[in-house]
Amino acid sequence: MLLCGLALGAGCAEEPRPRSVTEFLDDPIVLEAAMVRCAQNRTESRYDAECVNARQAVAMIEAKEERARREAFDAQSNRKREALRRTQQAAAEARRRAAEAERKRKEAEYLAQFGELPPAEDGVTAVDPAAANAPAMVIPDGSEELTPSSPPIDDTSLASDGGNAPAMETQPPSDLGEIRDELRKRNEESAN
Repeated sequence: MLLCGLALGAGCAEEPRPRSVTEFLDDPIVLEAAMVRCAQNRTESRYDAECVNARQAVAMIEAKEERARREAFDAQSNRKREALRRTQQAAAEARRRAAEAERKRKEAEYLAQFGELPPAEDGVTAVDPAAANAPAMVIPDGSEELTPSSPPIDDTSLASDGGNAPAMETQPPSDLGEIRDELRKRNEESAN
């Protein structure tokens, strides 16, 4: 009887319940042991509840690790993209500054032809004409008497260049009557 009772008690005894997915996620050592046990005999453990839960826990861990890898890759890509954008902006700014410096150099070169200084960076221009890098003309103030420093030009010494400009052969007339005669004579020549 005792034996029958023990056999009946052993047959009715509860099997230990299978571990859940959360238990496997909380304890990686137990998960690893279950995966080793389930991998030894795959055909028998294929539908075992504990092995199914262990495989599901492994899939969740892999998904979490994949998500973390993807986020790290995206962060690295964003950092590289920002670094490239900053490099391109710096190169564009350098090109803009070089073009501006070249424009200012050409402007200064052009203004130097006329004896002018280019405007300073602060907008103040130099007032001293001696500071200009070109010859400057001095205009008399009218108080000085003008005297010719060279002899008058002899108009007969000028050679005609073959153009259509009239060459002056004589001294121009000084009175009004002579001027009228000269104009009439030129009109008659041009009419012919």
